[in-house]
Amino acid sequence: MSKYKRKIINDPVYGLVNVPYELVFDIIETPTFQRLRRINQLGMTNLVYPGALHTRFHHAIGAMHLMQMAVENLRFKGVEISEHEAEAASVAILLHDVGHGPFSHALENSIIEVHHEELSLALMDELNDAFDGRLQTAIQIFKNEYPRKFFHQLISGQLDMDRLDYLRRDSFYTGVSEGTVGFDRIIHMLDVYNDDLVVEEKGIYSIEKFLLARRLMYWQVYLHKTVIAAESLLINILTRAKYVSQQGIELFATPTLQYFLQQQINTGQFNSNKKHILSQFVKLDDFDVLASIKSWTEAPDKVLALLCQWMVDRNLPKVILQDSPISLQVLLEKQTEISQKYGVSLQDASYFVYEGTVSNITYDKEEKGIKILMKNGEVSDLSMVSQQYNIPSVYKSMSKYYMCFKAN
Repeated sequence: MSKYKRKIINDPVYGLVNVPYELVFDIIETPTFQRLRRINQLGMTNLVYPGALHTRFHHAIGAMHLMQMAVENLRFKGVEISEHEAEAASVAILLHDVGHGPFSHALENSIIEVHHEELSLALMDELNDAFDGRLQTAIQIFKNEYPRKFFHQLISGQLDMDRLDYLRRDSFYTGVSEGTVGFDRIIHMLDVYNDDLVVEEKGIYSIEKFLLARRLMYWQVYLHKTVIAAESLLINILTRAKYVSQQGIELFATPTLQYFLQQQINTGQFNSNKKHILSQFVKLDDFDVLASIKSWTEAPDKVLALLCQWMVDRNLPKVILQDSPISLQVLLEKQTEISQKYGVSLQDASYFVYEGTVSNITYDKEEKGIKILMKNGEVSDLSMVSQQYNIPSVYKSMSKYYMCFKAN
């Protein structure tokens, strides 16, 4: 790496983080990547945990650092990894979330019907063109098309650098200590066997702690009932704003947000007009949405104005969270009550009263599982090894049903 491109980032979670390659440095410097500084990692979670204001930029840098640690550890254990492969793995993990929209997941549920991974891949393709094809191996790893499959498992799997970083980082910024994981020990227990990423048997308890931490973080942070209320309120705001805008009612919005409010973009339309849509997407961030929400508190549409005022004042919906489905009769009764209270139609009352489901799947045995390399040389799935160690199961999928409504 050229001397002028040597970079050290002081990360509050890991300390000093080195930027390992000149290509990585140049990618970080692009407007496409710098945009991640303006995308909140945890959406509206800061309305519950005020410290949760870290960004996708923080997370991407942290995941890249863990990838460096993983590559160094695997090389120490005799796994041959070329400098080109190490660089490609760093680039792939650095860009794995580059396609996230404002507030992370809210955008793809409301005003653009394209998954963030599809957007990430499209942006990686654009960067690859800009860097004369130097991202090709990174893209192959990201798409799981590279012959050495363990690289993709380090980026996207049930024990990847993405999850290791976001659990540790989200725990740090929310102050929820239950999410703290021993990332360094887990990484040092990794190995490669028959092209599969495996964990040495002596790391079994660290992996169980990782899964338990993930389970607790989902219920305590990601699926906290007030977080559900805030996230769903944001989605309803964007959905209503798009509806109102397409009815011909003029709303204030930044030019970029205005574009997405007025267009109906699904995967087919995205693929047919990719270059133009991406040029608009990379300009869109949390600031566009926040500025618009403040303005929409005085929107001519009553429903939108109320929703935005509640968001600005943190006057969030009440949430009922339960193990059984919400009764349709209860939902309709509450919608009727709210319709009369706020003087809106029963149809519009669905923006104020609605139900849904959240699920917490800590470990999916149907997917590519976490493999444990036993001392006798055999490889077993984590779920089978846990029974031998008499460890309480954290593999059961749990779902809860919720209803959100305005209580006052």
